[in-house]
Amino acid sequence: MKTVTEVKDALKQAAHWAPWMEELQQDERKSVQTLLKQWMKKKRLADELLHNHELKLAFDQSFKEHPGSLVAGIDEAGRGPLAGPVVTAAVILPQDCSLLIGLDDSKKLSKEKREMFAKLIREVAVSYSVHVQPPEEIDRQNIYQATKTSMTEAALALEPKPDVVLADAMKLEIPMPCESIIKGDAKSLAIAAASILAKTQRDAMMEAYAEQYPVYGFDKHAGYGTPVHVEALRQYGPCPIHRKTFEPVKSILHINRQSI
Repeated sequence: MKTVTEVKDALKQAAHWAPWMEELQQDERKSVQTLLKQWMKKKRLADELLHNHELKLAFDQSFKEHPGSLVAGIDEAGRGPLAGPVVTAAVILPQDCSLLIGLDDSKKLSKEKREMFAKLIREVAVSYSVHVQPPEEIDRQNIYQATKTSMTEAALALEPKPDVVLADAMKLEIPMPCESIIKGDAKSLAIAAASILAKTQRDAMMEAYAEQYPVYGFDKHAGYGTPVHVEALRQYGPCPIHRKTFEPVKSILHINRQSI
């Protein structure tokens, strides 16, 4: 009979169910049963990640006219905040994406996982680009058009050029075919990869802005209209990276001008 330590080591090395594990199911030691349950839970989670990964890959593959076709995914971060830029990213992934198992919509991953995947995506991508749309352009164009323009710029910056572009909930006017995919970051691996690059880039920028404009707490809320952020706006007024056409920034600016 194996010792508990030997069982632990054996399970640690096991990637798939094996006949010898059936003996463990009959083992009366509680510590062995605990180890087996932990292994089974870990295996179940790994299988789910692999299944989701394969579904996202298959979704992207379905848009290829031939095996060598290049599919780009595009997504944005920062449409809703009261301050800071919209950041869009475009990514063409390689045929082998095995290093990206577990990649998902950026909102579903921890900051540490997003940073890890952002590094991997940059290493393995056939091509990627990131475009930053500043607050001034958002105010000038409106948020929808500014985001669309930014996504277009990101798509056109890819080299080699993609054969088809999958954009998260946006139809782009570009030279190659473009599909608007609702909730694309949950369906497409390429769009999920783009969401990671956009999110990590924007978060890094907002953390830098937090040092430049410390009273607003941009490193905590990334410019979104949290109660703390809105209170700081009322107390200190908007700063240069606030979106002047967004409420309540617009109203606060109007009140401040009247009081001068």
